[in-house]
Amino acid sequence: MVDAKIDTSQAHPARRYNYWLGGSHHFEADRASGDAIEAAMPTIRLMAVENRRFVGRAARFVAAQGVRQFLDIGTGLPAPGGIEAPDARILHVDNDPLVTSQAAALPGAYIEADLRKPRDILEHPSFAFLDAGQPIGLMLGAVLHFVRDDEDPAGIVQTLLGALAPGSYVVASHATWEYVPAAVIPRLQASNADGRFAPRPGSAFWAWFAGLEMVPPGLVSVAHWQADEEPQPRPRVEDVGCNGLVARVP
Repeated sequence: MVDAKIDTSQAHPARRYNYWLGGSHHFEADRASGDAIEAAMPTIRLMAVENRRFVGRAARFVAAQGVRQFLDIGTGLPAPGGIEAPDARILHVDNDPLVTSQAAALPGAYIEADLRKPRDILEHPSFAFLDAGQPIGLMLGAVLHFVRDDEDPAGIVQTLLGALAPGSYVVASHATWEYVPAAVIPRLQASNADGRFAPRPGSAFWAWFAGLEMVPPGLVSVAHWQADEEPQPRPRVEDVGCNGLVARVP
């Protein structure tokens, strides 16, 4: 039986993403929305997979720097890849009731909260699961593009970064249409009637992290960030449409 709090009639980003990744946690509305987007952008499943791989690579890099705790905002539903740090403490955050219903299966602790209200995350009692005095790996994988300009994404990022101790890292990825053929954009916009999805050029995304120490190679396609050990050749930037970065808090 589906929890009464879960609206199965409306597509949700976490469930649609799970559908593209080949997961099993989605409903008809999520599949219909995902298929409509895929019809306009046939490589959308590749984008989802490459973003997931980027998050995994970046998390391993951060763990290799000695970071042993992560704040994963926009955790999403179970799927291959993601954060792989068995000895780390992970605080998961999501606003999808379906994710919440399965939170007990996640390693670490969980907060049901919305990225658009970062204070609710930072002031939640469960935030004490992390030691704010020690470095944290802040994970913002494919979630910031669901924050509209009028919801102050730059301010949200700065609020979260302000809570991190020196030596922390942020891993972030963000969809972009800057490589999409102009003729395709109207079809993508038609699948975004509520305006909730806000793709942005890399320059706008990069600006939110000014003052941090960028980890090489800086801002690049998620398919190309430190991807030498991934299957070659790497996908084209045009086929992935998602930028990623990793940066250190000085």
